Amino acid sequence: MTNEAIHPSISTKNDHSIILRHSLDEISYFIDSLWLENGLSKNTLDAYRSDLEIFANWLNTTYQKSILETTQVEITAFMAAKRADKASSANRRLTVFKRFFRFCIRQNKLTDDPCLYLRQAKQLMRLPVSLSEKQIENLLLAPNVEEPLGLRDRAMLELMYASGLRVSEIIMIKFLHLRLGEGVLHILSGKGNKERLVPFGAQAAHWIQRYVDEARASILGNQTSDYLFVGRYTGEHLSRQAFWYMIKRYAIIAGIEGHLSPHTLRHAFATHLLNHGADLRVVQLLLGHADISTTQIYTHVARERLKNIHQHHHPRG
Repeated sequence: MTNEAIHPSISTKNDHSIILRHSLDEISYFIDSLWLENGLSKNTLDAYRSDLEIFANWLNTTYQKSILETTQVEITAFMAAKRADKASSANRRLTVFKRFFRFCIRQNKLTDDPCLYLRQAKQLMRLPVSLSEKQIENLLLAPNVEEPLGLRDRAMLELMYASGLRVSEIIMIKFLHLRLGEGVLHILSGKGNKERLVPFGAQAAHWIQRYVDEARASILGNQTSDYLFVGRYTGEHLSRQAFWYMIKRYAIIAGIEGHLSPHTLRHAFATHLLNHGADLRVVQLLLGHADISTTQIYTHVARERLKNIHQHHHPRG
């Protein structure tokens, strides 16, 4: 008798391993194609891969199927197994599945789309947390500009509020990206490596110039760097985590309570522009959003603020 006859579980494990390997290979091919054709960021690609690999493992364990054998039954069962997840997580996952299976159909690896009749779950609109103009003013005044690091931080905060840059974009600015005299930044976005020109105002330009003239060399020490905003004696740019901790520290000094995110200044930039009458399409371009539906969420923030102002100040509010 063979070992497999004596120990049938060995054969089963081998079969499962082969099925899973096939699924993972298909996922890798899809991810590589997304990178080549769409230029998606590493974070987005990693998230896609994670969602698909979790599903492939579950599918292999539960149904002993490859991902290319998926039907609507298995996807529905998987979603039910994950029903404790937030609606936003379920919708994100379904979006990834739809993109993967439609890709497989275009590659002639599938004939039917298992996601064709599946619909996204209803979810409450999550409004970004924004700060009032007074809170922003207090935040900008929080750094001690008599110290080199405080002057650097003031310049970073002023530029982020003036431009609406993402944290990942502002920490990666190099001198070659900066046109200080024109008040313009040349940004290569981490989301899809798309280029855009981002204007900033006289206040931000003033604080950047002061930082460059009075503080940057002191912070660098004996180091050299192409980056505009640098860490102490490292010659490297700040990490996203360091910038986030900096914002939280200054928020405490400014007396700002409640939840903040690394995008707080970006949210305030967009909301305040709309509050002062900016066109939504202009805000979309400034933020670097590919789809205007992403920008439209800020109109809800502005609308809610106007309602609150009306209710508070109108005699019959």
